[in-house]
Amino acid sequence: MLAAQTRAELAADLAEAERSRVAIDPLTAGHPGIDVVDAYEIQLINIRQRVAEGARVIGHKVGLSSAAMQQMMGVDEPDYGHLLDDMAVFENIPVPVANYLYPRVEVEVGFILADDLPGANCTEDDVLAATAAFAPSIELIDTRIKNWQIKLCDTIADNASSAGWVLGTGRVSPKDIDITAIDAVLRCNGEVIAEGRSDAVLGNPVTAVAWLARKVDSFGVRLRAGDVVLPGACMRAIDARPGDEFVADFTGLGSVRLSFE
Repeated sequence: MLAAQTRAELAADLAEAERSRVAIDPLTAGHPGIDVVDAYEIQLINIRQRVAEGARVIGHKVGLSSAAMQQMMGVDEPDYGHLLDDMAVFENIPVPVANYLYPRVEVEVGFILADDLPGANCTEDDVLAATAAFAPSIELIDTRIKNWQIKLCDTIADNASSAGWVLGTGRVSPKDIDITAIDAVLRCNGEVIAEGRSDAVLGNPVTAVAWLARKVDSFGVRLRAGDVVLPGACMRAIDARPGDEFVADFTGLGSVRLSFE
């Protein structure tokens, strides 16, 4: 476990890398003793700073929610990050690639909460009861670590590599769709480049949201009414380049688009 001063210094390094768009070496390379608690505390230092500067937490994202990603990272559970209002991107406004270091897109079924979720004892039934609607979404991910050379604690400390997200206009009640059987197709500049299915996320995205509610409770955080929750990607992440226009289509849920300049 790292000293509080070391955590603060690493948080400052990550924040500066995001501001300057100059990537840093992996935290795990310089501090092999870093653990998951250290990493989450580093993440929270930067989130609290951004909130103090005027940003609002309006949701959370789950990462490492597929078996393949967990195996690659050598872990047996997902991780999470915060979604802030100043991270939002929009369907009708191209995103400048130059604002990021190594931007990628991920396709997800977003959750919009109507009610607060319980914490430590949250169940899948609680999640479904509290969800106002599912929505098509694209998460914009990025890393402040050089060339995506990340290990688990690097990505956790770096807000789970989150950088932005956009929701499509579609809204479907959990009562009207099978959340485990939504097919997704991602097109880039009109060509299909990836396909996936919602049950790639822990077999059921609802499972990921229930896990998230229990996990964040241990850090004094709760999922609240109105929050957006991104439970994890249906398919592999795709690099974003200037001129790319991505459109993700979801069976029964609609579509969402995101373009880059």
